[in-house]
Amino acid sequence: MSKKTNVIFLLAVLAFLVTPTIGRNSGTPQSAAQQSTAPMKASPAEGYNVHVLAPHLVDGKQMGPYHHYCKVVAPDPQIQCLIYDSIEPNANLVQVEWIYAKKLTRAQVPLKEWNSNWHDHKIEIAGGRVQVLDMPPDKAKEVADLVATTDGMIYHFYFGSALPNGKMSIAQAVGHKPMTSAEFKNYESK
Repeated sequence: MSKKTNVIFLLAVLAFLVTPTIGRNSGTPQSAAQQSTAPMKASPAEGYNVHVLAPHLVDGKQMGPYHHYCKVVAPDPQIQCLIYDSIEPNANLVQVEWIYAKKLTRAQVPLKEWNSNWHDHKIEIAGGRVQVLDMPPDKAKEVADLVATTDGMIYHFYFGSALPNGKMSIAQAVGHKPMTSAEFKNYESK
């Protein structure tokens, strides 16, 4: 098995082990007796338990740091993160990040669009502002090393005084710099 495959497997195992089974159901009402004997069905909301802390640029201003709760959805890697403004149980979901292997983004996203909407995680992680939390340092480094092979796009949701107001923008990683065509194409040598 390659190191990348091992890291993805580790993330999947951590997601399985850390995800609580309380509250899972199939969506149909059941009595308490049925619930205790019925097999629990997984939901797509489960598995977001790789906890990362990082600031972002929103409208050109550094904000956060934001709490990312991420899960691997495909081995390329493809990762999704739900991003909250705090770790409180009722924290607001303020951003969503999609993370894809550079081999996917660099082959499918035009440079101009990439420079506006995407960021290179190798550059972001090298900036020292990203922290992988809630796991031993060696495992956190493996996660960071895997994510360094990816690009990310962050959708930021705006709130009015107390409610979401329907506005959205693309946030950026702190330290993001637009790439030249040569840098964009030579991502593997970086």
